[in-house]
Order: sequence, then C-alpha cells, then structure tokens
Amino acid sequence: MATRIRLRRIGRKKLPMYRIVVADRDAPRDGRFIDIIGTYHPKVEGETQYTVDVEKAREWLARGATPTETVESLLRKAGVVPTPAA
Repeated sequence: MATRIRLRRIGRKKLPMYRIVVADRDAPRDGRFIDIIGTYHPKVEGETQYTVDVEKAREWLARGATPTETVESLLRKAGVVPTPAA
C-alpha cells in the first residue's frame, strides 16, 4: 500500500484550515485517512500556523510515506525533514 502525507481540508468557506494526514495514495483529498499527524492554518501568522507531531511524522517517513510539496515544506520548518544543502 502506497501512502502519502498530505493536507485534508477541514475549514469553513473563506477560512481554510487543514489537517496533515497520512492517507492511501488513491483516497480522495477529504476522504478516508490512516493517521492525523498535525494541523496547518494558512491564514494565521507566526508560531501557531502549524503543529506537527514530530515522532509520528518520522515514523511514517521511515515506513515509506511520501509527503506532498506543501507538507514537505511544513515538515522542514518543524525540523522533521532536513533542508537540502545548496
């Protein structure tokens, strides 16, 4: 089973909020998921914009889950994924 770490929208109209979830690659965006590993609030500024359960994220990455581009940038900010050397 191929898994992805991606965003699942939970916010209301004009106020997007997302959960960072681990889901099967073929599941719909807001459909079934396996695990919740964090949240992302794009309209909020500062420290409270995102939360990530670092241990769960590392565990899923070790199992072979691949993050989307947006989630990968959030995991970089949280210190889960190392930044690439330029």
